[in-house]
Amino acid sequence: MITKITGQLVELTDDAATLAIDPFEYEVLVPDFTRRHLQMKLQETVTLFTIQYIDGNVQKGGRMTPRLIGFNGDIERQFFEMFCSVDGVGVKKALRAMVRPVPDIASAIEQQDIKVLTTLPGIGAATAERIVAKLRRKMARFALLVAADMNSQGESSSTNNVADETFQVLLSLGHSETEARRLLDVPLASKKKFKNVEALLQAVYDQNNEE
Repeated sequence: MITKITGQLVELTDDAATLAIDPFEYEVLVPDFTRRHLQMKLQETVTLFTIQYIDGNVQKGGRMTPRLIGFNGDIERQFFEMFCSVDGVGVKKALRAMVRPVPDIASAIEQQDIKVLTTLPGIGAATAERIVAKLRRKMARFALLVAADMNSQGESSSTNNVADETFQVLLSLGHSETEARRLLDVPLASKKKFKNVEALLQAVYDQNNEE
């Protein structure tokens, strides 16, 4: 079982990171929240905490393929495993749904906020209710642990939080998730430091004016 992987981040797509560890390259599936944290780290050495699973349906004669899913920290990995355990969710739906930071999702579950949960891709009202019913009493520790983990990571964590908050602002302004990701990709890839949401938004719109 592969539980952690460290290598050079050589490629990042909408749903996967490719890490080079000589003589191999490994494809690691990542939820969107994790992908945004990696945007500024292309060609750098990164560490992902991973879950390994087998994709496919042997009963239907399909090919069974081993997959890795990666997260920035062990706390996110723990949350993902718990999220997947809810009936009707599973690995693929959880991967698609995790577009918001873990504390946001955990807080919505704890507060039984079905409206917020149904904004996650692929999560309908019935699934949101099952998530709340199964997990709401288990979420407090995730909010506390994630906050402590972020505080220990210093400046890079601060930059990542600015990117997450800006992503949410772009959604609130009417941009689709795909468009919001596209708008953030260029300024984040520049590896500049953005002290707050206003600075990053300004870079986003300056980029648009140049196009």
